[in-house]
Amino acid sequence: MLLKVDNTEIMKKLKDCQQTLGYSFKNIKLLENALTHTSFKTPYNPSNERLEFLGDAILGMVISEYLFKKFPNYSEGKLTKIKSVVVSSVTLAKIGIELDLKRHVSVGKGLTTGSSLPKSLIANVFEAIIAAIYIDGGLKAVFDFILKHLDNEIDIVCNNKHEKNYKSILQHFCQKEQGHIPKYKIIKQSGPDHKKTFEVVTLINNVEHCTGLGNNRKNAEQIAARKTLESLAVNIE
Repeated sequence: MLLKVDNTEIMKKLKDCQQTLGYSFKNIKLLENALTHTSFKTPYNPSNERLEFLGDAILGMVISEYLFKKFPNYSEGKLTKIKSVVVSSVTLAKIGIELDLKRHVSVGKGLTTGSSLPKSLIANVFEAIIAAIYIDGGLKAVFDFILKHLDNEIDIVCNNKHEKNYKSILQHFCQKEQGHIPKYKIIKQSGPDHKKTFEVVTLINNVEHCTGLGNNRKNAEQIAARKTLESLAVNIE
């Protein structure tokens, strides 16, 4: 069944979105495509999945080149750490939320019933927009757009003010130094369902290291990973 589309409403939404982005499209269809989630696609307007794929590659290239030129004395490892945070879905979702992309994206009814859209969806839309700008305006246009919105995030990471992913840092260290991927095991759960506390332990090559206590499994694992990094004397700055 085809979704009924109000062209007047769509054109208004696209106009508003361009003002928010600070970029005017020569081919407005590219922006419409970038804002179309797979739950809303039609035979005449496909989803943004292909644009998302391209946008991810363009984003990685632009940030890599920018970091390479801006920090000539940084090692490959340090550049990789900065890039991994800047191009992460967490950062992209943050920018997408600041741009209020949820107001412009087209999604099916099943996704409009909740109070907010998944952050991963917002991050994907931002990547699709990057690809749309690249196709529409070329490399300089997309380079300027990306740096306009992510340059401050790069400064945050370089000044060590971002929220670190200790699990990712530990995994990178273990793979490089020991050839193993760390695992996490729940050793205790307590409290009522609406207010549980989790205790987990880090396992490296089946050897238990440090434990972490958190109000959900994810937080507990991050704490365990941080404590394990500290016990192994790994530099996490």
